[in-house]
Amino acid sequence: MRHNRHMSFPRQQARTRRFTLGVPRAFQISPDGRRVAFLRGRDGTDTATCLWVLDTGTGRERVVADPRAIGADDEDLPPEERARRERLRETGGGVVAYTVDEAFTRAAFTLSGRLYCVDLADADAAPRELPAAAPVVDPAISPRGDAVAYVSGGAVRVVGTDGAGDRALAEPDGENVVWGLAEFVAAEEMSRYRGLWWAPDGGSLLAARVDDSPVRRWTIADPAHPEAEPQTVAYPAAGTPNAEVRLAVLEAGGGADAGPPAPVWIDWDRAELPYLVRAGWTTGPDGTPTVVFSAQSRDQRTLSVFSADPGTGLVFATRRETDDVWVEIVPGVPDFTASGSPVWLGRPGGGPRRLYVGDRAVGPEDLYLRGIVDVDGELALCSASPAGRPGEVVLWLFDLRAGTGAQVEFPDAPEGGGVHSGRLRAGTLVVQRRDLSTDGVRTAVVAGAGTDNRRVVAEIASAAEVPDLPAPRVRFWAAGERGVPSALVLPSWYEEGSGPLPVLLDPYGGPHAQRVLAARSAFLTSQWFAEQGFAVVVADGRGTPGVGPEWEQEIHLDLAGPVLEDQVAALHDAAERFGCLDLGRVAIRGWSFGGYLAALAVLRRPDVFHAAVAGAPVTDWTLYDTHYTERYLGLPEEQEAAYRRSSLLEGWAEPNRPLLLIHGLADDNVVFAHTQRLSTALLAAGRAHSVLPLSGITHMASEETTAENLLLLQVEFLKGALRGGPEA
Repeated sequence: MRHNRHMSFPRQQARTRRFTLGVPRAFQISPDGRRVAFLRGRDGTDTATCLWVLDTGTGRERVVADPRAIGADDEDLPPEERARRERLRETGGGVVAYTVDEAFTRAAFTLSGRLYCVDLADADAAPRELPAAAPVVDPAISPRGDAVAYVSGGAVRVVGTDGAGDRALAEPDGENVVWGLAEFVAAEEMSRYRGLWWAPDGGSLLAARVDDSPVRRWTIADPAHPEAEPQTVAYPAAGTPNAEVRLAVLEAGGGADAGPPAPVWIDWDRAELPYLVRAGWTTGPDGTPTVVFSAQSRDQRTLSVFSADPGTGLVFATRRETDDVWVEIVPGVPDFTASGSPVWLGRPGGGPRRLYVGDRAVGPEDLYLRGIVDVDGELALCSASPAGRPGEVVLWLFDLRAGTGAQVEFPDAPEGGGVHSGRLRAGTLVVQRRDLSTDGVRTAVVAGAGTDNRRVVAEIASAAEVPDLPAPRVRFWAAGERGVPSALVLPSWYEEGSGPLPVLLDPYGGPHAQRVLAARSAFLTSQWFAEQGFAVVVADGRGTPGVGPEWEQEIHLDLAGPVLEDQVAALHDAAERFGCLDLGRVAIRGWSFGGYLAALAVLRRPDVFHAAVAGAPVTDWTLYDTHYTERYLGLPEEQEAAYRRSSLLEGWAEPNRPLLLIHGLADDNVVFAHTQRLSTALLAAGRAHSVLPLSGITHMASEETTAENLLLLQVEFLKGALRGGPEA
């Protein structure tokens, strides 16, 4: 990591993609645990991400695929790949994803829609371009390493890693049919980004067939380029039809001249369980590959797991979980031990989420379990938060046979908690740590995980830049009667007792995201705003993860009331507790759900909030997607009152406060119509406000100049709005 003293923090943050460039990520471990593959740029501003391999015995790293050496860039991406990266919030370039075979001998990846393969075992091997049908999207190498499956033109195709035998396994049989890719809501809301999966023996593929004919079409145009054709997207808004998703097994054998094989359809009751949540394979005790998938009901109160015979398509229900509110989709489930026992995270009958092996609960009850990271033989690596410490994210390693577990400690870590992530295979553990004591990320490779002979065998360096910013000055506490996880960020130059500061609330405040975390990286932007003269309050109210399932479900049928109440409670508690907040000058800013919350605050509680910046806000929940919106608010025709309660288009209070709305015109997630509808309603009511449209920008502004200037403009707007107090 290195410092950059030649540019402002906003420019540095934009250029480094929020200091993510140069951070090692996307780890894969060889079956003997002696090699680790990962992605990393060469420095903290390098967007041409390279594929690396680490030898844990020697500690040496080598580049196995460098986009610049290959002569490929990321400027010519197919539309399907751009959409996939938008769902992943992937802002880098180069090799952004890769797959490896079971033996860790080969890897496959794409650059500019072209397919490449590289030998991992040969230190002198260079990546080879395979003669695939371009453009190539989301390739997956076979477990045997002899073929690569990929999507092109809506078809699932396969080509040998020797370049021979390229052919289609399934082709679109309708104008709006695509094989092998995840549909919009799966990628955006269910964290399922794939639509094809190799069988363990490499002989066949499980593939999703997506028909989005029922989905309503929306048009996204760029007013800055009226000569350009508008983009038409299939967007399943709340209460409207979803795409129809099916599964089929496709035989991968045959030559280039062979026609597409007849699919073996894997059918379940899609009328009852229309959402395909997870899909893949497991190997039975006799070594036979078996299809495994999970599906969810439209109201999300039921989630079922199925197994299927890939030869006949016969389906068997193996697990069913229900909840009167909703069943949370938990990362990493289902999985299986080496002996074939199912591993699951669930809360049958309510209560805390538990780890199960079969029907047997494992581990302590007072952990907040976030997901299963990996199952390695009879060991399970889980992500969790200790009871009462939702801002800490730790790794727990469970011995599933013994039913015991222990927290994984990062080697030589300083005192205090942190935020951890990792991977586990063959007893080799890759663990990453972010904390409040150090900048950036530390990555350690530990051999002998699950034994008494644990030892660090290597560290993987980060090339990310160090923020040119004082270390975040953060105080944590639980605010108000509900104990809302909160943080106060003060300027580095502020002296205790020197007078009150104007206040800026800087929340996300909604489902599936936390801001109050035990890591410096969580507070960089907040600290920069503090340096401009604000006391910054960050609060994770009801609906956010980390506290418990009941806390998350408190927002059911009301996305406005609880989240806003908790922001107000945290603000007032901070003012009483710390004595340096000027409650006569309070602003709030946020993006996405945070943008919704910022606009909600200034429109519903102008007695508390005196100005707001709302970026890409959801203003009318009937315009947001089915899976997310209906989980919290139900169907619009059945829960009209819940949608009205949660809408920004009504329920305003006086007086009118300064409000800046920022929105990308190319946003296909929270479309610009949200800001347009709110602006129209405000204008009709005679309420002054400002709108900043961003031409060509999607949901997150990653373009360097735009991202930098957005921060500078927000500070200018907020300072002007708060100057002279609330009546200014």
